[in-house]
Amino acid sequence: MKFSIHAIREYINIRLYDHKEKVINGLRIMSILISLIAFVALIYYHGVKVTAIERIWIARIIRLSLGFYVFKYFLRIFYDFHPRRFLKSTWIEGLLILLIVLNAFSRYAFNYFIISSFGEWLGFKSLDDFLLIFIQVYLLVIVALETGKASHVLPKLNIGPPKLLTFSFLVLVAVGTGLLMLPEMNTSGQMNSFQTALFTSISASCVTGLNTVDVATFYSSKGHLVIMLLIQLGGLNIIAFASVFALFTKNGFGIKHTSLLQQNFNIETLDQTEAMFRKIFSFSLIIEGIGTALLFFSWGDIEFSHLGQRLFYSLFHSISAFNNAGFSLFSDGLASPLLQMPSLQLIIALLIVFGSFGFPALGDLLSISTMRERYQKPWVHLKVQTKIAIYSTVFLILIGATLFFAIERNGVLSDSNYLMQISHCFFQSITARTAGFNTVDFGMLGTSTLLLMILLMFIGANPGSTGGGIKTTTFALVLLSAYSTIRGKDRLEVFKSTIPFDLLNKAVSIFLFSLSLIFLGSFLLSLTDGQIPLDQLVFEQVSAFCTVGLSTGITAQLSTGGQTIIMFSMFIGRIGTLTLAFALSNRRESNDYKYPKTNVMVG
Repeated sequence: MKFSIHAIREYINIRLYDHKEKVINGLRIMSILISLIAFVALIYYHGVKVTAIERIWIARIIRLSLGFYVFKYFLRIFYDFHPRRFLKSTWIEGLLILLIVLNAFSRYAFNYFIISSFGEWLGFKSLDDFLLIFIQVYLLVIVALETGKASHVLPKLNIGPPKLLTFSFLVLVAVGTGLLMLPEMNTSGQMNSFQTALFTSISASCVTGLNTVDVATFYSSKGHLVIMLLIQLGGLNIIAFASVFALFTKNGFGIKHTSLLQQNFNIETLDQTEAMFRKIFSFSLIIEGIGTALLFFSWGDIEFSHLGQRLFYSLFHSISAFNNAGFSLFSDGLASPLLQMPSLQLIIALLIVFGSFGFPALGDLLSISTMRERYQKPWVHLKVQTKIAIYSTVFLILIGATLFFAIERNGVLSDSNYLMQISHCFFQSITARTAGFNTVDFGMLGTSTLLLMILLMFIGANPGSTGGGIKTTTFALVLLSAYSTIRGKDRLEVFKSTIPFDLLNKAVSIFLFSLSLIFLGSFLLSLTDGQIPLDQLVFEQVSAFCTVGLSTGITAQLSTGGQTIIMFSMFIGRIGTLTLAFALSNRRESNDYKYPKTNVMVG
């Protein structure tokens, strides 16, 4: 029996072989067209107020597109030479298709809508539409990856990693701006201004958190959903985008993407790319999922209109905290009296720390395989980068909290009890390193506290993380270099390892590059908005460039020119230092010659 089934299958494969490629290519072309039409229809449906006739036509487009996806999926199974292997490799898409089929069957056989009933249970009347959007976007991405197969296109374009990353952010910002301009994305029901939509899109995509409007009240639930997606894509974009293209361009972009991944992930070869790619998303989804669950049960006396809203608020703040974005669905951030709970602040703080710790360090510290290896081989230790991440994170949190308490114990902390004072101090020390949440009014802080926050914002998070700043390793290498020079040592050593001077030169370049742009931005802000105190302008500029999102409350008061400077600072701050690092790592000049040594006076 097995032999006969195998023989029949082989006979079918032989008969299908001649026209298989034409059918598959035709399906890909049709998938692109149908996906784009359905996606535009859904954006129109959720972005503007539609009439009853338009609603009917959009529903038809969605049903036809979903029917095509089901037909295409089963046809691909039929044409595949190894159906079981195909089902195993496309199990996520298969589950979505199964959900579509079950929902359609229950609708026509029993007049029962599975997805809509689940949405009503959660309190989301439009959850059915939301799930359809998710399916459309998911399948659109699959189609784009299938049709592009960028491995044979990108090498011809000769696009390097810096341009690739910059272009990816430009596309994300452009799409986000277009969506946030739609009338249904804000509570007024009118078209949003380009300036406001662009500022919010850049801030969310660059996981900063600065805003010219009150996000909680200005944008609708649909707008909040768009902002949350921009945060998620922006937080992981530099990391995930590079990994995806490395997977598809091993043959064409091996050397360039090896440099990219070595810089960002501390990976030695592209053989580890897929494993790192999976670790990134597994760590992200697991941590964000745990954070959502913890927040769901930690809102205390805060009232929500329905269960779905409570779940969405938990998910939004978990994603915002882990990606160090600082966006909140509460008008005064986390400084509301209802949110003054140490347990809630602790959850947000832990999400911030995990997000800013860096995926390479998280993998080295928490990966089961690495822990097993260290247990079996006691001589195997943590990597130097992981040690720097641990020591710098603990040191900066402790020193920041201590100084904040010493300066503000009779200031903004004076009205809180001792427990809340400690909670505020540690939270502000953590959030200042690129997270952007606030539990106190930063407009009430003294100049000395603002200077402390500026230093913490400038240092930022660990490399390979969702945070910004010049990164802790950069700051550590610059300090260690100065310390080694004072001690008269001709090499840089840390944790019984020698740091190569080309790495030190890269750190110094990023350090000076960042300082120069912060100074330039502060100077331009003093010209466009000279009526605002200089310390607040500098604080705003550092917060923007280091993608922190903390503000003394002057963002909305800035002129159009000032807001434009802040937007450029957020964008350059998110990709600038990393792009510079990639450019330096990819640039190789001949060192076969050497000029005579000379001396110049320094100091």
